[in-house]
Amino acid sequence: MANGANIDRDTSVVTTGQRSPDEPQLAAQWARVRGRLQSEVGDVEYRTWLRQMSLGGLDGDELTVRLPTRFLRDWVRTHYGDRLNALWQAENRRVRRVDIRVGGITEGEGLAEPMTIAEPAPPEPPPLPIGQPATERTDGRAETAAALDPRFTFDSFVVGKPNEFAHACARRVAEKPASVGFNPLFLYGGVGLGKTHLMHAIAWELTRNGDASRGGAPVSVAYMSAEKFMYRFIAAIRSQSTMEFKEHLRSVDVLMIDDLQFLIGKDATQEEFFHTFNALVDAGKQIVVSADKSPSDLSGLEERVRTRLGCGMVADLHATTFELRVSILEAKSARAGVPVLPKVLEFLAHKITSNVRELEGALNRLIAHANLFGRAITLESTQEVLHDILKAHDRRVTIEEIQRRVSEHWNIRLTDMSSARRARNVARPRQVAMYLAKQLTSRSLPEIGRKFGNRDHTTVMHAVQRVGELMERDASFAEDVELLRRMLES
Repeated sequence: MANGANIDRDTSVVTTGQRSPDEPQLAAQWARVRGRLQSEVGDVEYRTWLRQMSLGGLDGDELTVRLPTRFLRDWVRTHYGDRLNALWQAENRRVRRVDIRVGGITEGEGLAEPMTIAEPAPPEPPPLPIGQPATERTDGRAETAAALDPRFTFDSFVVGKPNEFAHACARRVAEKPASVGFNPLFLYGGVGLGKTHLMHAIAWELTRNGDASRGGAPVSVAYMSAEKFMYRFIAAIRSQSTMEFKEHLRSVDVLMIDDLQFLIGKDATQEEFFHTFNALVDAGKQIVVSADKSPSDLSGLEERVRTRLGCGMVADLHATTFELRVSILEAKSARAGVPVLPKVLEFLAHKITSNVRELEGALNRLIAHANLFGRAITLESTQEVLHDILKAHDRRVTIEEIQRRVSEHWNIRLTDMSSARRARNVARPRQVAMYLAKQLTSRSLPEIGRKFGNRDHTTVMHAVQRVGELMERDASFAEDVELLRRMLES
């Protein structure tokens, strides 16, 4: 750290210049304040929001506490600022005010936010590890870590059938990086299904707890988007520092690249990624990659890159089910401490099916509105506050459109949807169309039956039940049905 900063790693105290005689006492007080705060808020909340605090020092009657990002600073100020003031005033009579700031050492009146992303602009030194002052590893390599979102942990990830396999794979990598069969780990799925959340969760777990398979040995993690990888590579070429760029990325224990599809068409960057990939895997280091499609479907990538990406563990995140969306909303409302009626959560889960980000954004808006105006969240207020979002999602899917899409998918005649034919290659698509009609339209069972050759409502009920059972048993069939659903909803 610049300006001759000294660091007390046990108590996260950052000081400058000569060591004051009061510093050991201040460090002990800081340890007691942190301990009391942890006992009050609990281990999970403390690890999520407060663990990364460091003590800047005491200047007169003002004590400074530092956090690595503006987001964390604002959160701690809002939710824990008063309590930190009270605990410090009880601990040290000199303290009259606790100032919560971002980053490292203040220079004059200005405070520059430190770089915390593991994507250095060569030839500058790599960024600081999460939640700790600048340090050097005993093996001489710079320790790196990403600017991670504190909300994206394994504890906050809601697991359901569409994402349970990907979640299990991510857990395995976080516990035992570079395990046989899990390197590289390739996560893929549509927008807002949890790929980035799982990647951040892996990075958090590794930077906090180290490699569990090696007794908690420290792990250096570099996380960046594919776009940032390309920009950093181009900057290294322009500044003639490509060797520093290569050495930096190839010195980490875990490399994580998000949204790999961005590299499609960028041949030179793909070449560099390929060689970095090989160097790390050959050295027994872990690679984690995410994209919107599986490696075999990323047609714009070079064949050798796609082959290498598919040689480890490929895990997909399916579109969310109604039950998973309700669970996500329940967990988020519980964390926010705002009661939301079950019928409101079910209403949102039915209406907003595109992705989890939009679903959570809608709930955030409801909670903010309730807090600002002191109103309970009801079904009526939900429809009022979210009228624009709900209108956008209120595209009416017709039974005729469903029948046409399903007929095209299974290559049968549209007239077979209402015919008396009972052959398996016709009956199964017809059942799927009935199932989707029940899921995507507001039509009653008798109305749906009439659209399928005046069939009885019990026939529709049987079709819906049968398709649901088949989706649980047959993953390939379930993918077909979910694909059709997404096409109809888009």
